[in-house]
Amino acid sequence: MSFNRVEEESFSTTFDIGSLPKHYEFNEFISDEDVESDRDDLPRLVLMGLRGSGKTSIQKVVFQKMSPNETLFIGSNNSMLKDVVNNSAFVNFQICDFPGHFDFTDSEYDVQSILQGCQSLVFVIDAQDAIASALNRLHSVVTKAYKINKNIKFEVFIHKVDGLTEDTKMETQREIHQRANDDLVDSGDEQKIYISFHLTSIYDHSIFEAFSRVVQKMIPHYATLENFLNIIIQTSGIEKAFLYDVKTKIYVATDSSPVDIQSYELCCDMIDVVIDLSNIYGMGQNPGLTNDPAFDDQSSSLIKLNNGTILYLREVCSFLALVCILREDNFEKQRIIDYNFVILRKGIHKLFELKDKEKESIESRNPPSFK
Repeated sequence: MSFNRVEEESFSTTFDIGSLPKHYEFNEFISDEDVESDRDDLPRLVLMGLRGSGKTSIQKVVFQKMSPNETLFIGSNNSMLKDVVNNSAFVNFQICDFPGHFDFTDSEYDVQSILQGCQSLVFVIDAQDAIASALNRLHSVVTKAYKINKNIKFEVFIHKVDGLTEDTKMETQREIHQRANDDLVDSGDEQKIYISFHLTSIYDHSIFEAFSRVVQKMIPHYATLENFLNIIIQTSGIEKAFLYDVKTKIYVATDSSPVDIQSYELCCDMIDVVIDLSNIYGMGQNPGLTNDPAFDDQSSSLIKLNNGTILYLREVCSFLALVCILREDNFEKQRIIDYNFVILRKGIHKLFELKDKEKESIESRNPPSFK
């Protein structure tokens, strides 16, 4: 494994390459304690499920980097928990974690307001528990939520599958999928409501891959990002490309070719290696600050596998990284790949500027009211 610094200035003097300016207001390694959890202006993701299904453990592992083994000591929620995930311009939303005993008629929760601003509703089912009651609750939740907000995207995490055999996993997913759709047919909602199903576990990368697909549906410019990655793999001889949120290891975009879970896991492991080595040997822009991230605009990594495959990581900005998978023969054109990467990074930065202008336009049309 080697870490290389590429002299991008030799390509052209017209490119302004570097991490995003501070005025974009995206703190790349912001802690959950440092932000306001009650942010109604952010996109909203709602977590629901029966008590003990694993909702809170999922949130802790994916977004707060808790070890899966530590989640054994997390108790059940008795009230709704709100948290803000503010890692980057793309992974930037509010999570509402409802308790397992939640009821739509409960006056304690402003369900109408919460679901009206909801973009994605994730319902968690414990695959190792009786699924009949979970399916009844799922049908009740999706039908009532759809009446409030017809734009909600419904996702089901068939969770805790790490203790099941492959055959049992597939049979459980098939049964849950079939019964959930049958319930929608019986209520006449099969043409209105679409539910996506994912097999997940906090003890492997499946939960990160599932949440990647959920977050991608919440990104308004995802089609543009996917097109960027399609172009770079076609022009650079790359087999697969992922655009990762560095902190969570959620891939916010990938090219249009199918995702192989083993390739995804390799890329996740690579990010872990780069971050760990950067924290040991690297220095941030302000060495005197203990919380200054060592992953910066000069970060890059090259790992050669013994099967002739190369993993190539380049920093896009201080919270995003491009990880590419390609054959060793194609990496002989590294200078072309690096040049194309410079163009890609400039395009993504332009997308940030567009997103920032759209936000300012919306705020100017809807000025805050003073009471």
